[in-house]
Amino acid sequence: MTIRRLKTYAGSQGYVYQYYFVGKRPAMASGADPSEANEYIFDVSSDRKLTYAVSIVLPQQVVAAWGASHGRTLSDSEQYAAVKMRLFRAFDELDRMQAQGRQLQIDRQSLEDALAALGVER
Repeated sequence: MTIRRLKTYAGSQGYVYQYYFVGKRPAMASGADPSEANEYIFDVSSDRKLTYAVSIVLPQQVVAAWGASHGRTLSDSEQYAAVKMRLFRAFDELDRMQAQGRQLQIDRQSLEDALAALGVER
């Protein structure tokens, strides 16, 4: 039996979200080969009644571009941290997370912003 660690985040839209990490798997990014992106899945609830899946896709091309510009590769934990920051940004920006935020993508700029906010440099 897997015990999941339920976490809470108070979004700026007034909702208090509960979420937990479900897992990571290869994903399709813009019709590309599944090995070219990873999908991180979270189960989310904003009312403690209904839980829904939120997927965040991190293309390997974006990770490689970050690595090329910073002179090193990102560790798995740094990639996960950036994904979680993208989830938090969606909690803060979207007023209807269930309708608008079920599939999110990380682009190069959002990866840079997330890692800079976390203090990840070279």
